[in-house]
Amino acid sequence: MVNPLDGTAGVNGHRIADEALLDDEKSMLGNDPGGMLRATASAGAQVRESAALAAEVDLSMLADEGRPRAVVVAGIGTAGLTGNILATVAGPRCPVPIIGHRSAGVPGWVGAADVVIAVSASGRSPEALAAAEAAARRGARLVAIGNPGSELEAMAERARAPFIGVPRRAPARATIWGLTIPVLFAGRALGLVKVTEADIAETATRLDADAERCRPAADSFVNPAKALALGLAGSVPIVWGSSPLATVAARRFGDTLAANARYPVMAGALGEAGRGRVGLLDGVFGGLAETNRDIFADPEETEENVTRLRLVVFRDGGLNPEDDADEPVAVEERRADAIQTLAERRGVRCDVLTAEGGSALERLASLVAVPDFASLYLALAHGLDPMAVPAISEMKELVNPIADGIA
Repeated sequence: MVNPLDGTAGVNGHRIADEALLDDEKSMLGNDPGGMLRATASAGAQVRESAALAAEVDLSMLADEGRPRAVVVAGIGTAGLTGNILATVAGPRCPVPIIGHRSAGVPGWVGAADVVIAVSASGRSPEALAAAEAAARRGARLVAIGNPGSELEAMAERARAPFIGVPRRAPARATIWGLTIPVLFAGRALGLVKVTEADIAETATRLDADAERCRPAADSFVNPAKALALGLAGSVPIVWGSSPLATVAARRFGDTLAANARYPVMAGALGEAGRGRVGLLDGVFGGLAETNRDIFADPEETEENVTRLRLVVFRDGGLNPEDDADEPVAVEERRADAIQTLAERRGVRCDVLTAEGGSALERLASLVAVPDFASLYLALAHGLDPMAVPAISEMKELVNPIADGIA
């Protein structure tokens, strides 16, 4: 019997991914008792529901005092990523800085000239609650987003600040769109983003279409998420985005690979990678590992102890090359072409996902949907429950022992 204090309680699954599991819908659903696949497939519905909920809230008071000096989006994990999404959709022409804050409270400079958006799927994260409290105390404009009936809603009511209630039906990482849309509505009320009803509808439709393509019943050879998951199996994933928008999607994929599939992953901007981390392609998990690979050998006999890099490149290309941007689209495209060439020369396998859509929001969704499913399928191929993460529960117990009656 496993001792619950020995660090392995609840750790199940198998180290080698089993492709057959992904073509057995009944087994997959049995290994997903928390319904993460179902929650992820609801992304389009999340967009529509949260847009309707946000539209019912009077956000006019956010704009009554004019343009803020800065906007701080406070939250942790997926909630914190919504700040990056707001900044990305607002684009380089945004007239004020949008800053994501992923620790308790708010930056020391925040005051009455600023806006704080506190985001928490549960409505009880210490980081969001501390941010809301600090914003109210310093006289900053506040909007809170989270689970109805939560402590965050009560805090917003005390501060006479707008609260957008988004019912929590799954872990935060499976409700990214339910949290993102209200943040974008707050940004729109402040005049920072131009997100139209058509943009929202088209984004929801694309998410629906991708959920259909990635449905559990679709076999691996026609399901892009299953194919991506199997390509990543047993590797060290390196996920790079070619543009600010693509980088947000890359970091989202890194988060879901770590949380759902428990894979170590490096994710970030391709521009940064080109200044040093691209050297990973020459390393012991990159070119050196691939040099000794016999392409004719039986993988089960020769590769079980060899871990290799798997490169995933998210490409954007932009909506309009003439728009102002941090750097020309042509530079981003050349850099993406270059990294693919470098990987090919070294034998490092590479997957490429390219953004599609007529708005920044839809393009982001096109880069997020399939990887979200891929992280779940990779977990299921290893026999892991993508929702239950024992280490997270143990971490909470160790950090807050008093709550569990431990002196």
